[in-house]
Amino acid sequence: MISIHNEKALLSICREKDIELVVKREDLIHPFISGNKYRKLKYNLSEAKNKGYNTILTFGGAYSNHIAATAYAAKEYGFKSVGVIRGEELEKEVPDNPTLSFAKDCGMHFDFVSRTAYRNKNIPEFQAELSAKYGKCYLVPEGGTNQLAVKGCEEILTEEDAEFDYIGVSVGTGGTISGIINSASPNQKVLGFPALKGDFLKNEILKFVHKENWSLVADYHFGGYAKVKPELIEFINEFKRETKIPLDPVYTGKMLYGLVDMIKNDKFEPNTKILVIHTGGLQGIAGMNQRLKQKKLPLIDV
Repeated sequence: MISIHNEKALLSICREKDIELVVKREDLIHPFISGNKYRKLKYNLSEAKNKGYNTILTFGGAYSNHIAATAYAAKEYGFKSVGVIRGEELEKEVPDNPTLSFAKDCGMHFDFVSRTAYRNKNIPEFQAELSAKYGKCYLVPEGGTNQLAVKGCEEILTEEDAEFDYIGVSVGTGGTISGIINSASPNQKVLGFPALKGDFLKNEILKFVHKENWSLVADYHFGGYAKVKPELIEFINEFKRETKIPLDPVYTGKMLYGLVDMIKNDKFEPNTKILVIHTGGLQGIAGMNQRLKQKKLPLIDV
């Protein structure tokens, strides 16, 4: 296990605006069960073990951080694993897909379904069909978000983090930000940066939180989930050159792009202290670079 630490991001814009920007390196928790995925799986795997399950079943797409982390965690803790994958066409692409080939090497069995069928992932009838096919399975939702995942994410912040005025975090399914909201100090404001378009996330978060110390900043999704633009890639590469901290293009990269843009535009008072949560996801860079190369776009530095 690699220890976690807070790392000051020494950006020139932060010096210019007198802002302290610090990155909590959750990406260093574990080389394969990275960042918020470790937090989300921690109590779910304990629950599965306590209830006598021997198979973990979950859901994800072609380059899902959650699929990769669950596959490795299941192998590590003695479970079988089943991944219900969005897109039947992906079955023939597994050898060339870095995320799916990694999960397969970890022993995950795939069930490739159509995008139409995949939309039923939370419907009891569809889940019953999966149970009939694979037997008694402990079901983890897409992205890993449930009450046990939120409990794990409540452990991200420590007592030492109470000195910060703002907490910045990327938002996918809402579990990570929910845990952070629940554990943030009364004086702190939590800013969530959705990676997806749409306003449904607020209602998802409200299932797990009862505090008002947070808001969503919906201006930096770059067109939606897993979509990027050259300026985002340029920012990620420049951020790494300046700070030596790598960012993923789907979640943390977009969040930090948004925060730095807000700093440039004087959205924070001088002397403000901002803590950002690096939720991992670096395994997705290889798959994103494949797509960028096909489109003849700049690549993310590795």
